[in-house]
Amino acid sequence: MKAAFYERQGPAHEVFCVAEISDPQPGPGEVRVRVHVSGLNPTDLKARTGFSCAMPFSRIIPHQDGAGVIDAVGDPKEAGRVGQRVWVYEAQYGRPTGTAADYVVVPSAQAVPLPDNVSFEVGASLGIPALTAHRCLFADGDIRGRNVLVQGGAGVVGTAAILLAKWAGAWVAATVRNEEQAAVARAAGADLVLNRLNEDVAAVVKARTGNMGVDRIVDVNVKANLDIDLACLAPGGVISSYAMTHATDALTLPLLSAMVHGCVLRFVFIYSVPLAAKIDAIRDINACLASGNYVPHIGMSVPLEKIADAHLALESASVIGKVLVAV
Repeated sequence: MKAAFYERQGPAHEVFCVAEISDPQPGPGEVRVRVHVSGLNPTDLKARTGFSCAMPFSRIIPHQDGAGVIDAVGDPKEAGRVGQRVWVYEAQYGRPTGTAADYVVVPSAQAVPLPDNVSFEVGASLGIPALTAHRCLFADGDIRGRNVLVQGGAGVVGTAAILLAKWAGAWVAATVRNEEQAAVARAAGADLVLNRLNEDVAAVVKARTGNMGVDRIVDVNVKANLDIDLACLAPGGVISSYAMTHATDALTLPLLSAMVHGCVLRFVFIYSVPLAAKIDAIRDINACLASGNYVPHIGMSVPLEKIADAHLALESASVIGKVLVAV
């Protein structure tokens, strides 16, 4: 099969190779997926650059997310899944082979049926962004009729949070940094879009919620936004943080303000989310997909041979929306 891989960490254009390697074979409890589209996430960049750890394997085929068709199974009892369209998540977590290849082998449960009305491009945009957004939104209960603020509403997790929150019946405000990002957040269904660089986010959010504030905050940069978050938060509300800029980042918490709000500060690392929560998330994500309400913004798609360009685009933040690799 054709695969993109690296054997040392470093800049994308220096370390990536695209070559033919042996086809993988599924073992017990596994399925093999013929990958059509591979989804790129910041965690893939961090693994390649050594953000927090050295190379765990001598060769890595990257990317956790993707979509395609099951073409082989390791358990004869699952023969009925051959030919099934699926979306894949956490393909490369704890193993050296991800979705940046013609084929990927994953545990059967990590190949999720993809509704017939959903493209492989959308399927490859799920995985980490949708599962992370779901955990941020629903870990503390139902959000129907609740108020939600998404800090970074044009990012892939931010967009996923808007889409899922609107599907679930919440009122959603989102922050952005420019009009191009604002268009993406509006297209996802945000009820209120604010430019955090020149608008008083807390004042507008409080005014639009009848001074009640928001019950959930999904934040891409809680270190920079914490004061705004606390000013927007309803009593007993939850702030969920899912990203950081540097592995050494630390957060200073204004304890009095946090106590007065009675707030919950939740940190989401999707790989450590309990399996039961992921099963709930997958159920909701597929229901949202089937309803036609999950339409992420695709910012870039390149062939496998151009995978280094895709990594560079995401690394430089030159693309708004999901970055995909067609296999």
